[in-house]
Amino acid sequence: MNPKLEKLKPYPFERLRILLADAKPNLSQEMIRWSIGEPSGAPPTFVLDVLRGSLASLGNYPTTQGTRELREAIAAWLCNRFKIKQELIDPDRHVIPVSGTREALFSIAQAVVEPDKSPYVVSPNPFYQIYEGACLLSGGQLHFMNLKEENSFNPDFSEVPESIWKQCSLIYVCSPSNPTGACLTYNEWKKLIDLSQKYGFVIAADECYSEIYRDESSPPVGLLQAAVQAGLNDFKNCLVFHSLSKRSNLPGLRSGFVAGDAEILSKYLLYRTYHGCTMAEPVQKASAAAWRDEEHVVANRLSYRKNFEAVIKTVDADGSLGLKQPEGAFYFWFKTPVAEERFCFELFEKEHLHVLPGSYLSRETDGINPGANRVRMALVASTENCLEGAVRLKRYLDSISG
Repeated sequence: MNPKLEKLKPYPFERLRILLADAKPNLSQEMIRWSIGEPSGAPPTFVLDVLRGSLASLGNYPTTQGTRELREAIAAWLCNRFKIKQELIDPDRHVIPVSGTREALFSIAQAVVEPDKSPYVVSPNPFYQIYEGACLLSGGQLHFMNLKEENSFNPDFSEVPESIWKQCSLIYVCSPSNPTGACLTYNEWKKLIDLSQKYGFVIAADECYSEIYRDESSPPVGLLQAAVQAGLNDFKNCLVFHSLSKRSNLPGLRSGFVAGDAEILSKYLLYRTYHGCTMAEPVQKASAAAWRDEEHVVANRLSYRKNFEAVIKTVDADGSLGLKQPEGAFYFWFKTPVAEERFCFELFEKEHLHVLPGSYLSRETDGINPGANRVRMALVASTENCLEGAVRLKRYLDSISG
């Protein structure tokens, strides 16, 4: 067996299962699961219709590069969403469809990290655990950037030593952030782009939550958008990862894409030819339809805003907790009045409400665990479900404050 497998940590939900193994929840209440970020809204009907109508194409082997139809739909969406001139995104050179961004975020490290150079992979902390596993199995060393409240939970790139940047092969950035919901500004993207151009590392921008945001008039800035504004029209060292899972309530479709630097993508495409992860043609046709439609995405954002409004109004009516909807994504990065594991255990046992300890999404770095006294709450269910969960959360908070 590959000895690097021994370096992998248990996944957060396995740790949560162990934490709650001896809990005796109040079974008179149906369990409410706020622990996992799995959208529960109905998939768009028109996407399912396209999927059903395309089943005959299962008789064909799909190509690694994906269909021209899908790549054109993705390129058009990228240009429209991020205000990029259409001539700058070539569907044949700048876009690769992938079977969900999870596998692409993992495999990009295997393709770009050069293990014989003792490279670093830089990651936010807390983080999506795929980043850590990708780094360890690629032979890289991890350097974490703590996401601090005083910095609006965005990474401070100036805190990374120059010695790390000199040895850096890859940096993962998540905007909007899982789990904090923070979004990088253009100026923050520009700082990172400048560092990438100076030191030569690849930026892997996880933008899976880019279409879930608070202010309809101010969508989050994307990496490719910032690159163009900075005059980097060839997107050198810049890759973005997008998904239909959150945007379109289609987590089971396993459909996303990578876009950006054409030179990197040409080599990544060669890697993927051997890797063997391709989307079935019905999935590609359904995906193209989803990327071409925005109406269902706007409705999706509205439903999440309603969820946040319902929870905030119930849990923090007087504003004493300072709760507000984050800039993006569908999580509360909730500050707990007691240790986060105790909070999760008691909330589950007393109110049958399932949330995730923040420390399970982070690592102790520089003597700090940025997930300590935090829990992640995913407001992905119906507004009615979120309202009921809020009532239970409020009841538990009142019980430990009194």
